[in-house]
Amino acid sequence: MAHRVCPWWLGYLLASPLRRLIQDPTRVLAPYIRAGMIVLEPGPGMGFFTLEIARLVGPAGRVVAIDIQPRMLARLKRRAARAGLLERVEARVAAPETLGIPDLTGGVDFTLAYALVHELPAPETFFLEVAKASKAGAGLLFAEPAGHVKPPRFEAELAAALQAGFKLVERPTISRSRAAFLKKV
Repeated sequence: MAHRVCPWWLGYLLASPLRRLIQDPTRVLAPYIRAGMIVLEPGPGMGFFTLEIARLVGPAGRVVAIDIQPRMLARLKRRAARAGLLERVEARVAAPETLGIPDLTGGVDFTLAYALVHELPAPETFFLEVAKASKAGAGLLFAEPAGHVKPPRFEAELAAALQAGFKLVERPTISRSRAAFLKKV
């Protein structure tokens, strides 16, 4: 199946404050993120979750937001600056086939992979890269939009995460999503 990437202009809709009525970032993220953490967020778009992650990690933490679309990252940085959170957010441009994060090996405490994996050409490679970047015991919240990703596809993606070295801890309820919380073995 050919992969499709969310167009940059759709990021404005995805970052809308109205989205909080359906998917509140605080409620989704607070159970998993603590102050001082290093959080990896591939495919952040314009930062709907990024700003809340930056608040949760606090001044001692860091968010590494990686996207293949420079326009998305430029908007994310503007939003983070306006919120006074830019010093906690590191925005990086990645290639479509790799996150390009060898400098993070064994240093990530938590990864948010939200509505992303179905857009990737090789989910197996993605989960292997995330596993390599993750500390032992690091969390991974993996969620896909229920409207785009049917159960068999989600289960195949989840199997790729398990094969990469994660174990399933729970299946949290997130509105309009299929989700799994995993930990690095």
